[in-house]
Amino acid sequence: METAFTAAAARAPDVTELGAGMIGSVTLAPGVYKWSTGLLIPTNVTLSGSATDVWIFQIAQDLTLSSGTHIFLAGSALPKNIFWQVSGQVVVNTGAHLEGNVLTLTAATLDTGASLNGRLLAQTLVTVRAATITEPAP
Repeated sequence: METAFTAAAARAPDVTELGAGMIGSVTLAPGVYKWSTGLLIPTNVTLSGSATDVWIFQIAQDLTLSSGTHIFLAGSALPKNIFWQVSGQVVVNTGAHLEGNVLTLTAATLDTGASLNGRLLAQTLVTVRAATITEPAP
């Protein structure tokens, strides 16, 4: 986890400070996205690309998905190619859905009814409250 976290953090960003730390109702192309703050996702976001495209989200503080918010994949995008590199905590609230590999230095929480299609790796604590984690295909 630490090796993957460091490798993701070392990538040069293509986009910085998108939405000033709050994104929603957008479609994102492949690339490296960086925030020097936390990132709040209050409404659905779509990641659109091919099966070989990669998304890396470098977040200096917390990542929060609001209740009922979904990350959708379009085109041939695959969850195994999505990396959420988070220096703070990750909170996927009630009924929210996240795609990709979560790498966090602190804690990660999947709340009741939340789901993740990917992997959830935290250095300190992982809490799963009646939520579902599905490992993506290799």
